[in-house]
Amino acid sequence: MDPLVRAALFVRRGLRRANGLVFAAILAAFVVLGGASAPLLAALPAVVLWTALVASRIRRKLRRTSDLPILTDLELAIFLTIGLEAALVRFEGGLGGAYSPAIYVLVAFITAYARRGAGLAAVVFVVAFEIALRHATLHEPLLEGVWPHAAFVVLFATLNLVFLRAQMAHVKRVARTRIEGELLRLKEDARSYRLLGGGDDSGARGEDKLARSSVEEIHQSVHYALDLLRRTLGLNTAVLLWLNDAGTHLRISELSTESEHISDAPIAVGDGVLGAVTASRERASLRALKPSYKVPYYAGPCPVRALCAIPLLDGTTLRGILAIDRVEDRAFTPHEEELAAQAARHCLRAIQNERVFLQLERAKVEQGKLYRATQALASALSENEVLDAGVRAAREVASFDLAAVTLYDEAQKIHEVRAAQSADDVGEDIADLVGARFSPNAGLVSMVVQNRFPLPYKGDFDPAHQVVLTKRFPWPKLPSLLVLPLVLRDRALGTLILGARRRHAFGDSVRPTLEVLASHLAVSLANARAVDKLEKMATTDGLTGLLNKRAMLEAAEHKIAAAGRFDKKLSVLVLDIDHFKKVNDTYGHDVGDVVIKGLGDILKRQKRTTDIVARFGGEEFVVLCEETNEKGAMLLAERIREELQKTVFHAGKTTFSVTCSIGIATYSEVIGQWDTLFKAADEALYVSKRSGRNRATAHVPRTSESSARHKVSA
Repeated sequence: MDPLVRAALFVRRGLRRANGLVFAAILAAFVVLGGASAPLLAALPAVVLWTALVASRIRRKLRRTSDLPILTDLELAIFLTIGLEAALVRFEGGLGGAYSPAIYVLVAFITAYARRGAGLAAVVFVVAFEIALRHATLHEPLLEGVWPHAAFVVLFATLNLVFLRAQMAHVKRVARTRIEGELLRLKEDARSYRLLGGGDDSGARGEDKLARSSVEEIHQSVHYALDLLRRTLGLNTAVLLWLNDAGTHLRISELSTESEHISDAPIAVGDGVLGAVTASRERASLRALKPSYKVPYYAGPCPVRALCAIPLLDGTTLRGILAIDRVEDRAFTPHEEELAAQAARHCLRAIQNERVFLQLERAKVEQGKLYRATQALASALSENEVLDAGVRAAREVASFDLAAVTLYDEAQKIHEVRAAQSADDVGEDIADLVGARFSPNAGLVSMVVQNRFPLPYKGDFDPAHQVVLTKRFPWPKLPSLLVLPLVLRDRALGTLILGARRRHAFGDSVRPTLEVLASHLAVSLANARAVDKLEKMATTDGLTGLLNKRAMLEAAEHKIAAAGRFDKKLSVLVLDIDHFKKVNDTYGHDVGDVVIKGLGDILKRQKRTTDIVARFGGEEFVVLCEETNEKGAMLLAERIREELQKTVFHAGKTTFSVTCSIGIATYSEVIGQWDTLFKAADEALYVSKRSGRNRATAHVPRTSESSARHKVSA
């Protein structure tokens, strides 16, 4: 049963990989049997299938960054050939028309962009397919006109292959020479930076120099060991493969080779002949390798016949693999394996030493920056002070040109830009974004708040496909962008947005520190909000948002003192809702609260900036008006009374309105204290109530010749 299962799996795998060739055979047979000349309705399914197959292969080539299987190139070449030949037969009636040379252009295109093997197979298919079309579809003699056409096809393919590939090889050599010269210059600069800037531990530029010099030190040391090993043992390639942090892939860290077919794509752990080494973590030595064997760091067939792979172990942890190979089918001796093992230990020590050194330097720098940032955030009490301190602290960690802070109101589902700064020379002013409000959307800010994870993943901004805030509030088109969540106990308070003109400005060297800073900023922001909330609770009425009695009394003392010292006019209004108990008894206390809040909103709208409004308790309100005499206070009272009288309140399906009575008192030599001023206004209020309610009454102080008088306005 086991052989049958293996055979079934083999057949299934083969059919899955060759499904494109199966469709190609079907389309080719359809064209040869007369499908190219069939009515449009009958040929439409074949055209749709051909279009879908070509589009899928082109999309696959465009999306894949590494080399595709050779079968994909061959399938695309065959599909294009079938389509072109069918079009020539349908629109010209044969293969000898004015546009028949288009097949030579197609052959040149295929040999230029397809793999060498795929191009050769495509040329064979072109010739064979044309023979079939001429014989079965056009009913021409079997070999009439075929050989000259086939000769031209082969000639075009050969010339294009020779000249184009030769030019490409020349371009590659020139580019390689320039790149090697540039790398040499960068290496020399890096060594100079290491000597000149070794003590420069402040700022992102000094840290970048330090990291670059450390990487160059690793490459110099490892490459020297690998090159010495290759020359000593007569190797084809000596390569150090390093395991990524996730433990899923190996990548080429450094190599010394004579081969031009090295593939620098990441290698999946367990892939190819190195899989046994990563699994067992033991040395492996192989010989008599065949071209069909898969050595992952080579592109195409296996070019070597002997290979030795040595795991790099840090204690019990696998860090990488040192692989050496040779073209000759000659096994590695124990002495050669031991030399390779010593080289592997040298590479591991070099990487570990530089890594520890760099980590210590970075930790020292980051701790200093975070310490200063924490001090600045701790000293900030208000929300605006926290936001400003957070932006200043972030500037110490990373170099950026734009910064903004958004806050998210979870109750109202609204984002708001609360702070925005830009460098003077950046050419983009984002200060106008402050105050911008927008609902959750598909932008980066909304996604960061929703997922509580920094975006974009690599810190690169693509304005053509990414939106930061919302399309209505565009973000400047700078190449580097990082949106950090301000998270407190799994709840996102907002985001910190950083933008830079320099590419890759928010890499791994600064990103972790910025994330820690964002956490500190979120805590400080929450503390500032808590302080502000406590202050509001201590001074504000919870129902109306107006000042409470205690806050009004404190403000009144200052206003009275200023009025006496600078001879300022000052008036106080005391308001009371008429028959408020009846409202509560009839409609309930919930509706009564709505009425109280409605009067509070009217007072907010009618008051001036310098006026102070407070709810004294129950349905009683007080308004303290600076620079206002009795006449001005009466005008304000009338506006309040009339607006309340016009306001319609709802209790279920029932509507009703209420009125208020107002008492007014004005500061004078006789009424020179808050207690007497408030008492006078309160007495005037009771006069309004006794006079029929829904009116305002002004208190006139007693004189030695007369009793107290009251001016009543209904």
